[in-house]
Amino acid sequence: MTKLKMLAMLVGLAMLLVIPATVSAQRVPPHTFVGGTIDGAAPANGAVVTALVGGTNVASVTVADGAFLLTVDQGDESFGGQTISFLVDDVAADATTDGVAGNPIWVTGSLNILDLTTAVVAPAATAVPEPVATVVPTAAPAIIAAVDGKDGKDGNDGTDGADGTDGADGSDGARGPAGADGADGAAGAPGTPGDTGPAGSAGINGNAGATGPAGADGDSGSSTLGIVALILAIIALAGAGGAFMLGRRS
Repeated sequence: MTKLKMLAMLVGLAMLLVIPATVSAQRVPPHTFVGGTIDGAAPANGAVVTALVGGTNVASVTVADGAFLLTVDQGDESFGGQTISFLVDDVAADATTDGVAGNPIWVTGSLNILDLTTAVVAPAATAVPEPVATVVPTAAPAIIAAVDGKDGKDGNDGTDGADGTDGADGSDGARGPAGADGADGAAGAPGTPGDTGPAGSAGINGNAGATGPAGADGDSGSSTLGIVALILAIIALAGAGGAFMLGRRS
């Protein structure tokens, strides 16, 4: 029994189990047939299998994937004890259920494997005379015992293969210790002179010097000489003052 037939039987059993018992007081489980063979071979896809009860079409199914599942449900009628007959594409077919030849009796909740054979009679084959063979004598073939030859010499070594590609670069190694200090370099050339800095602040005034001794009395001159002497004294004081100021600025 193929896996497909087993699946069909399981589907049939499931259908029997899921039909509610409370739909009607007269509603009973159907009689289900799982497709076996038609005319000794797997059912042809597209073939229509029909079930008849009392000459009335009560169920039909189309073969798909080389199998079929035919459910004969009596509905509101009563099929108990009645014979079920079958058609294949509207041609009467002899039934064999579970290996028993003959049309089956409808039994509520029954599940059977159905094999069908159509009543189509194949035409008789026309006899064809067998041709007479002409015997032609032939010389008996000479029988020569086969002898294994010696093994051949080993072939030369093949040429070396091409070099492989370079591998990827390795990772960087650890850093080495620091080297010794190098010798001092030569002294650089003298730099250019810098700019002249700003002038320093003036120093504080020095203490006044001691008074000198009085000079000798001069001769009494004329008033003109007195004026000249006064002018010279003023010029001398002005010169002394200018020298003092220049000294402070330096």
